[in-house]
Amino acid sequence: MRTILIAEDSERKLVEQYLPGETNIFVTGVGALNVIRALRDLPRDTELINIGYAGSANFPIGTVVEVTESHLHHPGLNYAEPVLPLQPVDDLFFRALNPTRAICYSNTDFVTASPYNDCVFDMELAYICALGFTRVSAIKYVSDNLSLHTYREVSNSTL
Repeated sequence: MRTILIAEDSERKLVEQYLPGETNIFVTGVGALNVIRALRDLPRDTELINIGYAGSANFPIGTVVEVTESHLHHPGLNYAEPVLPLQPVDDLFFRALNPTRAICYSNTDFVTASPYNDCVFDMELAYICALGFTRVSAIKYVSDNLSLHTYREVSNSTL
């Protein structure tokens, strides 16, 4: 059985839209510490799909992204860190949407500026992947173009 991970209850509407019929939904909370606490005792062979809102410097709001790999967001520093590859989302309904495929950068704070394009930004995915789960997939809905105000408007709307 797969588990759908969302950071906040407001993201349940994304599950209904992109993976209709899924009922095994787990709310982690926002950010690294909440993710680590929420998932630390979950078996590492649990199939996880993280669905949530993400910012992007250049993807239009409303773009649906299937994440191919996850990294931490630290544009001012260059150091070696592992590549965290993700699995394709195994769902025929979602595949039919022909999502954009891109990298996701996770940050500890809301990203309001970055030199990175053709990617999305969140606050949880890299930490989920780093916990050692063997099958992680992710769907991100672009809610903003690095604007906290727009994110709040979109996440509180009915899509």
